[in-house]
Amino acid sequence: MASLRDLGLSEYEARAYRALLRVGATTAKELSRASDVPMGRIYDVLNSLEQYHLIRSQAASRPKKYVAVEPDTALDRLLESKREELEEKASQYEAVVDELTVELDAAEPVHDQFWTAAVGADETIDLLIERLAAADESLVMVAGTPSPQFDLGAVGDIVLEELESALERGVDVSLLMSPDLVESLPERVGQQYVETLADHPGFHVRTAENVTGVFNLIDGVEVCIEVPNPMDPGQVFALIDLKDPEFAADLRETFSPRWESAVPLSL
Repeated sequence: MASLRDLGLSEYEARAYRALLRVGATTAKELSRASDVPMGRIYDVLNSLEQYHLIRSQAASRPKKYVAVEPDTALDRLLESKREELEEKASQYEAVVDELTVELDAAEPVHDQFWTAAVGADETIDLLIERLAAADESLVMVAGTPSPQFDLGAVGDIVLEELESALERGVDVSLLMSPDLVESLPERVGQQYVETLADHPGFHVRTAENVTGVFNLIDGVEVCIEVPNPMDPGQVFALIDLKDPEFAADLRETFSPRWESAVPLSL
C-alpha cells in the first residue's frame, strides 16, 4: 500500500500528520497521545512537518496549537519536494558522469583482439547501438541487402538518432549501398535521411554494384557484421562484433577502392 513514507516522511512524521487530520487543531501534548509519537520526539516531528509546509501553527495560543494542511495541498507539496530532490540528484550524477568521462577517456585505448555476438532482435539492436555510440572518428556503413537499420520503424529510427549523435560529436559517416537496395527502399526512407542527415558535411552516401552483406567499420579497428535470418533475409538473426585492427585494416583496404569508384547518391 502507498504510504506517506514513500514521499519522504518518517514514520513519526506520517503518524503525526494523520493524527492531526483526525483530531483537528491540537497541542503537541495531545498530538503525542493521539499519534503514539513519544513526547520526547513530538516537537522535532512538528518542526519537520512545518518545514515541509504540511502543518500550520497558532503561535499566539498558549499552549501552542497545530493544524494539518489539507491532504491535496500537502501531497502536492511533498511531490514537488521529491521532484526537486530528484532533479538535484540527477544534476549531481550528471556532474559525476562528466568528470568520469574526462578521466576515463584520458586512458589510452587498448586494441587487443576481441569478439562477441548478440542473437535475437533486441540483443542485436542493443549491441549495434552500443558500438555505434563508441565511434570517435569514423563510421563506415556498408549495406548490400535489406536491413532494419536502414529502414524506418523502431530500429531505423534509433539508428538515425545514433548517427545524428555521431555526426554532432565529429564522427565522419560514410554509407555505401547497392543500387538494388536503394531502389527497394520505400520513398519515405530517403525523405527521412534527407531531413535528418543529408545536409551534414560529415555524412556521405554512395552506391556501388556488387555490394553484398551488411557491416559497420568503426574507427578503423572494429567491425560489426550482420547475420541475416535465413527464414527472413530482411530481418537480423545475429550481430558479430569483432575488434581486430588487422582484420579491420584488410576490410578497409577492400572498401576504399570500392568507395572511390562509387557514385554519390542524390537523396
